[in-house]
Amino acid sequence: MSEQNTPIVSTTEVSDGMRIERDVAIAMDDGIVLRADVYRPLDGDRYPVILSHGPYGKGLAFQDGYADQWNRMVTTHPDVAARSSNKYQIWEAVDPEKWVPDGYVCVRVDSRGAGRSPGHLDAYSPRETQDYAACIEWAGTQPWSNGKVGLSGISYYAINQWQVASLQPPHLAAICVWEGAADFYRDMTYHGGIRSTFFGDWFPKQVANVQHGVGERGPVGRVTGELVAGPETLSVEELRANRTDLGDAVREHPLDDSWHRERSPIWERIEVPLLSAANWGGQGLHARGNFEGFVRAASNRRWLEVHGLEHWTHYYTDYGVDLQKRFFDHVLKGVDNGWSEQPPVQLQVRKVDGSFEQRGESAWPLVDTRWWRLHLDLEHRMLVEKPVASDVAVPYDALGDGITFMTEPLEHETEITGPSAAKVFVSSSTTDADLFLVLRVFDPAGREVLFQGALDPRSPVSLGWMRASHRKLDTSLSRPYRPYHTHDEHQPLTPGDVYGLDVEIWPTCVVVPAGYRIGLTVRGKDYEHDAEPAPLAWVEPMTGVGPFRHIDPEDRPADIFGGTQTLHAGNRRDAYLLLPVIPPRRDGEAPSTTEG
Repeated sequence: MSEQNTPIVSTTEVSDGMRIERDVAIAMDDGIVLRADVYRPLDGDRYPVILSHGPYGKGLAFQDGYADQWNRMVTTHPDVAARSSNKYQIWEAVDPEKWVPDGYVCVRVDSRGAGRSPGHLDAYSPRETQDYAACIEWAGTQPWSNGKVGLSGISYYAINQWQVASLQPPHLAAICVWEGAADFYRDMTYHGGIRSTFFGDWFPKQVANVQHGVGERGPVGRVTGELVAGPETLSVEELRANRTDLGDAVREHPLDDSWHRERSPIWERIEVPLLSAANWGGQGLHARGNFEGFVRAASNRRWLEVHGLEHWTHYYTDYGVDLQKRFFDHVLKGVDNGWSEQPPVQLQVRKVDGSFEQRGESAWPLVDTRWWRLHLDLEHRMLVEKPVASDVAVPYDALGDGITFMTEPLEHETEITGPSAAKVFVSSSTTDADLFLVLRVFDPAGREVLFQGALDPRSPVSLGWMRASHRKLDTSLSRPYRPYHTHDEHQPLTPGDVYGLDVEIWPTCVVVPAGYRIGLTVRGKDYEHDAEPAPLAWVEPMTGVGPFRHIDPEDRPADIFGGTQTLHAGNRRDAYLLLPVIPPRRDGEAPSTTEG
C-alpha cells in the first residue's frame, strides 16, 4: 500500500485543560509533509513554544514503548507521575500537562520517515536538520506563538538541538540540551577512534521499529487508537528502501570525515541562550558533548548542570522540571525569577554512597582545580607522586584485562571533579593497538565502588579510549587535561617500536573518602565489573559500559588488535594520570584559581 493512498487528517479536541491538535501538517521545501501534535492553552493568547523533533514516534506512550524505564522511574521518584494524568507522556520529551498550564505551547514533530511523517528516514542527516529548522520557523509564526521557540528533550532530542542551532533559524530563542552528545565522531560513533557498536544495536530497536509505514506491525497510540507509525503499512522491502541504516553508515566512515562533520555542531554559530545538562554516569554517549557544548558554544548566555542517576530520571523529576522552567521562563518570557543569579555551573557532587550534594560554580573546568599528576610505576603497579627513574616494560594480552595501577590509601578525603587525561607509552606486536582506560575507586577492603550510570546500573568512575594509529593531535584544540585528536588518518605502528599516546578520559565527579584508593586500569577490551550483569532489553546483559561496547570484529580484527601490547615507563617516558582535584572549601568561601 503506498503512503499516498491513506491520507492523514488533522484533528482537534479539548481535553485535560488543553487544546490538542494532532497530525498537524508542516510542509517542507521539497513537498514532504511532516506531522506534529500541538498542545496549547485554551485562551487563544500567544505563548512561547517548547518544541521537539525526532524519530521515536510522537504517539508512542512512554509507558508502552519503555515500560521498564517508566515503572522504575515512577516507583523510585513518585514526583515524576504526580500532578499529571501521564496520558500524553512520551519518551524523552516534556509532559504537556506540566507545561501548558504554565503558559507554554508544546509541539512534537515526527521527523522525516518516522512515526506519522512520510519520507526517507535518515537519522541525524543534514536533510533532517533542515527539516527541524523549518519546523522551528513554522512554530514561531503560528497565531498561538509569541515568536520565541525553545527546544527541549533528552538524548536524540538533545543531540539534534546542537545541529539545528548551528543553522541559526531566526525564531529559535533558546535550547535545553539534556544528556545528549555533540561531536558525531568523538562522542557517539568512534571513541578514541574505536568503533562503538551502539548505533548498530539502537537503530533497529528504537528507530526502525517506528519507521513510517511499519503501520499495523507497529504500536498503537493509547490515547488516539491510531497507528503510531502509520497509517499505511508498507512491505519490508519498501521500508528497507526508504531508510538509511545508521549502523551501516557508521561502518562506512571510520575517520572523522565530512559525513561526521555535517552531523556535528558548528560551535561558533551557536549563539542562543542554552542550558546544557550532563550525567556523570553518561560515559559512552551522554556526558562529553554537554561539557564541550557549554565550553565551546559562542553563546554568551549559557549554563551547565550536571547530575547522576539514570539517563531519563532528572528530566522528569521536580528538580529537573523546575530547573528547565526557570530557564525558559527567564529567556523566553523575560520573567524575573532569580535565574539571573543562577550560577553558570550547577553540580550534583557525587559521593561513593550514591548520594549527591548540590553546589554552584563559575566555570568549567572549575577555577580552583589542582591538576594532580600521578605517575605509573609499572614494577609495583602503583600510581605514585614522583616519576619513576628506571625503565620498565610490562607486556599484556592485547585483547585482555590489562594492568591496574593503584594509589596508596588516601590520607584525606579527595574530590575529583572535571576532565582527566593520561599519557601512556605502548608498543605492539602488530601494526595497531586499542587501549581502554578505566578510572576506578576502591574501598579499604579492596572492593571496587560502582555507580549508577546513565544506562548501566553499575559503572566505574570514568572511561577513556585510544586507538594507537589515531594518536595524531590537533594542537590548537588540545589541552593538558583534554587531548584532542584529529582522527583524520591512520598512522600504523611499527611492531616493537614505542609510541606515546595521549588519552582523553571523559569528565567525571566523585568525592573519595580517606582510606580509599584511586585506580587506573589499562586494558585491551571494554571494561567489565565482577558483579552480576544487569539485563538490557536489546543487547547482551550490561557489565559496566552499558550498550556502548567496542566489539565489532570488522573494526577490531584479531590479526591486528590481538597479539601482545607492552606498556613502557621510566626515564624519558613519563607515563602518568592527570586528575582534577578540587581543594576543600569553607562555607561561603569563593574558589580561587590554583595552578598545578
